[in-house]
Amino acid sequence: MKNSASAKPFYQSLWNGLRNFPGFIKNGSKNPPDTSGSAAALLISGGVGAVTMMVVHHISDTSKSFESTVKALGSWIPGAVSPDPMWGNIGSYAGKETAMLIGWLLSLLILYPLLKNRQVKPTTMFFWLFGLYTLAAAMSWHPAFPYLPLQ
Repeated sequence: MKNSASAKPFYQSLWNGLRNFPGFIKNGSKNPPDTSGSAAALLISGGVGAVTMMVVHHISDTSKSFESTVKALGSWIPGAVSPDPMWGNIGSYAGKETAMLIGWLLSLLILYPLLKNRQVKPTTMFFWLFGLYTLAAAMSWHPAFPYLPLQ
């Protein structure tokens, strides 16, 4: 029988267990991937999708006919078009998100077969990720595009 004075408090036992929590991560995979191309394709295609969304956003802001097309493109999303004022109407934003999804999937269909068996350098991945996401962020900055109405 243990002495109650020498027994560890429950939080110390809990902490000791949490400190080593994902032991399987520490040990690593028994079958690690040989190439980084599939990860690069997935990451870079996300940046292509973001840029696609911003291009569609700018075109829809300059052309009302294109905006109605974009609005129709996103009408499949629940809540995109709602006559009820309580639930709102997100309008053409749903179409812009759909364009992002299409851009992401199409670029993934192109990039994945090209890169899946290749070793892509981390600097190459960083260049494309930084470039694409910086471009998408810059395109959302309205002073860079003075033709857009600020509402």
